Amino acid sequence: MQAHTDATAAYPKRFEAVLAYIDANVEGDLSVDALSRIANFSKFHFHRQFAAYVGVPVARYVQLMRLRRAAHRLASQASCAVLDAALDAGFDSPEAFSRAFKRAFGLAPSAFRRHPAWHIWSANFVVPYRSRKLIMQVQIVDFAETRVAALEHCGPLGLVNESVRKFIDWRMKSGQSPMASSRTFGVPHGNPDTVPAEAFRFDICGEIDEPVAPNDYGVRELVIPGGRCAVVRHTGSTDHIGETIYPIYRDWLPSSGAELRDHPLFFHYLSVYPETPLDQWQTDIYLPLV
Repeated sequence: MQAHTDATAAYPKRFEAVLAYIDANVEGDLSVDALSRIANFSKFHFHRQFAAYVGVPVARYVQLMRLRRAAHRLASQASCAVLDAALDAGFDSPEAFSRAFKRAFGLAPSAFRRHPAWHIWSANFVVPYRSRKLIMQVQIVDFAETRVAALEHCGPLGLVNESVRKFIDWRMKSGQSPMASSRTFGVPHGNPDTVPAEAFRFDICGEIDEPVAPNDYGVRELVIPGGRCAVVRHTGSTDHIGETIYPIYRDWLPSSGAELRDHPLFFHYLSVYPETPLDQWQTDIYLPLV
């Protein structure tokens, strides 16, 4: 019981330490390497855990903090040039800085200097973790090791459905992973909210009980490791599955005392479209635990 209480208290403290470090070192090294060391998390998990806890990806949060610092300098120091503010905020050019500044504040840097509009900042950027909690039903299960046929999607998240159609075509023609009797899984490698679109990878998987036959689709055999997992069910379109994923990390994990295993989360798709309308889809989210 004491260990559970200590874990519950320590988890938020790690992220408060990261946020305090960012505030104190806005112009310093705020790389994932540096911040994951402050949080005492592996880089493997830090991106998603930060976004889950804070409510925005770490790169976006750092950029916003730097833009806020630049805004203070522009508003309070007449001698501060836009170029200086841009370089201090980590931008390579005044043009890139001006575009990002205008997206955040709704004003160009020069216009903000003349008429500082801090109410825009307050309206547009509220750290979500300070104002919301989500009660969820989490189950702890022992997931059995599962052999799957997998097609790796590489590229923007918005193009995953094209790869899904290709994988369905393989399933139908090969007969090796019948959709009616074989489970369907998805394994994301990286958080699509934080990795560059062209670097995103996602394994589309179908359960098998025999080796994958040679094919021209690029489908190969993988194993989803067995072990202890936390499971949460998402209802609705998978376009909004992040709304269920983030609270697992932000709300449940810190209070659970559980430790993450060094393996990506994965999805078990329980519904088939168009037989089931997207708003009624059910997807189980598995979070591998030690």
